[in-house]
Amino acid sequence: MVRLKDIALQAGVSVMTVSKALRDAPDVSGATKARIRDLARQMGYVPDTAAQGLRTRSTKLLGLVVSSLTNPIFARIVLAIEERAHELGYDLILAHTHNKVDREGEAIQRLLARRVEGLIISPVYRLASEDRVYRELKNNGTPTVVLGHTAPFCSQFLNVACDDSAGAYAVTKHLLSEGHKRIAYLAGPPVTPWTRERFEGYRRALREAGLDVDDKLVFQAGRAIEDGAKAALQMINEGEVPTAVQCVNDMVAVGAVETLLQQGYRVPEDVSVTGFGNILLSQHFRVPLTTIRQPKFHLGQAAMDLLMQMLRGARPEPKRIPAELLVRDSTGPAPVGKKNAA
Repeated sequence: MVRLKDIALQAGVSVMTVSKALRDAPDVSGATKARIRDLARQMGYVPDTAAQGLRTRSTKLLGLVVSSLTNPIFARIVLAIEERAHELGYDLILAHTHNKVDREGEAIQRLLARRVEGLIISPVYRLASEDRVYRELKNNGTPTVVLGHTAPFCSQFLNVACDDSAGAYAVTKHLLSEGHKRIAYLAGPPVTPWTRERFEGYRRALREAGLDVDDKLVFQAGRAIEDGAKAALQMINEGEVPTAVQCVNDMVAVGAVETLLQQGYRVPEDVSVTGFGNILLSQHFRVPLTTIRQPKFHLGQAAMDLLMQMLRGARPEPKRIPAELLVRDSTGPAPVGKKNAA
């Protein structure tokens, strides 16, 4: 392992001069700094960041807490956060919660023990109005950005989120413009704010069209493919097959389409289906999904920008990122002659 004194010996200067040059100290000439840095690179010198942290009280570490990278929504978000952190000279420590409250608390505590300078957290949503770990984060003054919508237990933190209500509204308006009036809704986990926002967008578009939400057309799904498949089968078994099905996310939509096709329905000729999120599968599924494009890379960049502003002592505002409707093959005009009364 190359040490400072090895570089000093090779450069013919003192260890102190090498240290100052690598720290960009003002009392070392530019030429000397350039020569020492080039020599350090040639010799393969790797700075001891732990030792530097003890001297400067800066670890250059950031913590990122998400449910799981198996959730396709997070792939590009995490990529954006890591890329931006790298540009700024920070290392990222990633922790998974698997949507478990206890594991989330443990992950945050471990990251704090590693002396991370800031945190980006995609919360495990719960009904509780407050949470001990989040209260400690606030009391400690740890710069924290919530990735997604806030809830009562984390409402004291800045957040960056997609405009889910506007996105769902756009989807419903698209279906209405195609002549659909009986539009079923496959909802997500009731405890999550994004579920409520997306349902509110659906309800608002129906209301503007002079239609009421038909409770018989609202089915509790979840967030996974199997959840969408089960909800669609329940819908069929209850004899409530509409002309269109609006799903809370793309995974639920994929499950719903699979079930509809297995049961002999054509998509979109008999039933139009929409998703939300624009995960990679949505474009390459056997029936490419009409969906909402969540700007995932932009969300990650925005979260990092908020965190860096906080680390610099600024007081930024929360960010809401607009979404975009993408119309693909899974939606079409309401079938003529099929029951489509409100």
